[in-house]
Parts: sequence; structure tokens; C-alpha cells
Amino acid sequence: AVGGGTGSGLGSLLLERLSVDYGKKSKLGFTVYPSPQVSTSVVEPYNSVLSTHSLLEHTDVSVLLDNEAIYDICRRSLDIERPTYTNLNRLVSQVISSLTASLRFDGALNVDVTEFQTNLVPYPRIHFMLSSYAPVISAEKAYHEQLSVSEITNSAFEPSSMMAKCDPRHGKYMACCLMYRGDVVPKDVNAAVATIKTKRTIQFVDWCPTGF
Repeated sequence: AVGGGTGSGLGSLLLERLSVDYGKKSKLGFTVYPSPQVSTSVVEPYNSVLSTHSLLEHTDVSVLLDNEAIYDICRRSLDIERPTYTNLNRLVSQVISSLTASLRFDGALNVDVTEFQTNLVPYPRIHFMLSSYAPVISAEKAYHEQLSVSEITNSAFEPSSMMAKCDPRHGKYMACCLMYRGDVVPKDVNAAVATIKTKRTIQFVDWCPTGF
């Protein structure tokens, strides 16, 4: 988290040291940014702006998260009236676990960390990723929910699934990477992506029309 002194100060120092000692390795970071609605300190904006400089220089891919978006997901999708940091951390850990799952498990469409960088970063300094996670369902509802691959894919693009308070419908995507866990076959994935492309529900920049 870059809002506090330890995350921004010590985190920046560690990143600089890692860049010196392991310059050729890909560095993937998960950064929790502060949000105006959920603020714990008046110096959060300063800490986050100053640490963004070191994230620009010393990470290859940085996945953005923010507390307000995660709070909202806990309240809306998990029916938790007053989410604690444990609830937030569990949701964040699910996102990180899903992103790194292809390093730990076999699959038909696996990617490694370097492929993230290759496929998603158009220019070295534009490497801040917006992540989303779907479906997020409470334990009580999970037993009687049957979601298709197409429904999961569509919900991943909803602003309510974003792990940072951002509405991508007001902008354009430069690139997109969809990762599925569980009993999902490539045929269903291709069909879901084809549907999104034909509906033109999400817009890509004109210099990267393929997107996926």
C-alpha cells in the first residue's frame, strides 16, 4: 500500500535495490492506492504520488487496487455490512492468487509473468494495470448460482467488478488479458471473447484493435 509511510518509503527503497541486484528479472507489483472516500491519513496523496515515481522506474507491471472499490465489492457482492481489513485482504489475495495460478497449475492457455509484460505493456512506462475479478459471490449464494463462461466474462468488464474505482466505459482499453480458473475449455473462452468483439461493448485504442 503506497498511502502509508512504510509501503511508499520502504517499498520504493526495496524496489530500487531489487532493480540493482536483479535488473534482468521481470518485476510484477500489486499496489494498493488510497481513495478519497476511504482515507486514514492526510499525507496519503503525497506518499502515493512520490512512490509512483519509483513504481514507474522500477517495476515492469504494476497492478492497481484501491480500498474503496474493494470495500464496495465486499458490501455489495459478499453482503458484509462492515468489511474488516481481513475481508479486504482475502479478496486481494484471491486476485493475486488468480493472476499467478498459471505459474502453479497446468492449463490449456497458461501464461507466465513475462507474457503479461509482453502482451499488456505498450510502452515501458505505461505499465499500470486495472484488474477485475468475477464472479464474487457470498458463500450462501454460491451453492445455487450457475454461471456460464459468457456471463463470467461479461461481468469481468462491469465497473462493479473492478478492483480500483474506475469506469473503463469512459475510456478505451490498450490491451486486455482474461484469465480463467476451473473447468473452462478454450472453445467457451473463444466464443465469449468473440461475442464481446462483435457487440463492441468495450472499445480499444485504434492502434491496437485486436486487444485480446
